[in-house]
Amino acid sequence: MIIALLIFVADLATKEWMLSLIFDPPRRIVLTGFFNLTPVWNRGVSFGLFAGHQEWVPWILSAVAVVIAAGLFVWLRRARHPLLAVALGAVIGGALGNVIDRLRFGAVVDFLDFHISGYHWPAFNIADAAISLGVVMILYHELFLASGQASGEKE
Repeated sequence: MIIALLIFVADLATKEWMLSLIFDPPRRIVLTGFFNLTPVWNRGVSFGLFAGHQEWVPWILSAVAVVIAAGLFVWLRRARHPLLAVALGAVIGGALGNVIDRLRFGAVVDFLDFHISGYHWPAFNIADAAISLGVVMILYHELFLASGQASGEKE
């Protein structure tokens, strides 16, 4: 649960910092030849999927995220392997960080902009990175580490 709290706080803190640094007024800060800080309001979910400008969309997306986070919290309480606990905490913390944005602004604050040769990865934030890494760790755990549990082996 500590991981979820750390991700949540880090995500909100970096978003507040970016809101004052690059969103007001909107501007791009070039940090390297492949990385910028760029203000993006994401009205959808990951990579802008399901984006909509209807005022009910953030509420629906937030409700879905909270239900998923609650289910993951139940799973976290039962998790015995440290990798799984960290992974679930990362997803929960990231999901709740993005929920706060949707409820506050009707969109998620994204600002990390990686690019190469003019091709940009969709902008993202700390919460998005935590969710993505958490999902990869959950998959790794379930595919490669949890199989021993079914046969009675110890972790």
